[in-house]
Amino acid sequence: MDENENISKFHKLINPQKKIQPFVKKLTGITDEMLYDKPLFSDFAKQIDDFTKNSIFIAHNVNFDYRVLKEEFKRIGLNFKRKSLCTIELSKSVFPDEKSYSLGKLVSSLGIEIKNRHRADGDAMATLKLFKKICLNLNKKQLSKFIKINQ
Repeated sequence: MDENENISKFHKLINPQKKIQPFVKKLTGITDEMLYDKPLFSDFAKQIDDFTKNSIFIAHNVNFDYRVLKEEFKRIGLNFKRKSLCTIELSKSVFPDEKSYSLGKLVSSLGIEIKNRHRADGDAMATLKLFKKICLNLNKKQLSKFIKINQ
């Protein structure tokens, strides 16, 4: 999302070059058969790098998602370095009385619907809606205190 709240999307299934763990299959519904003929991460790395350049990487539990992406870039010999922002940390500050900060429970409590749960596109859209709700409660200066500079 840019400053004018225009939303751009980049969504691809990518061949992970390894078997999907049973837990992940059950959680996401993604199977090995769905991915075996898909392109590799390296086929899209440049496009992902360009798409996210000069952006702040925002995610619910950002350390997990950022680490996965950074490791994929490292695996193919490229560096990935972005500023990041965690909607869990922001939510704890803005919504301190919530019983749970898991994405599903938190957005449900706040009246945000998740379509396609536990899939990147569905969870990302729910996180975006959560971020917008958070931004209604914080000004830019307050928000900037949560931005991390990753190495």
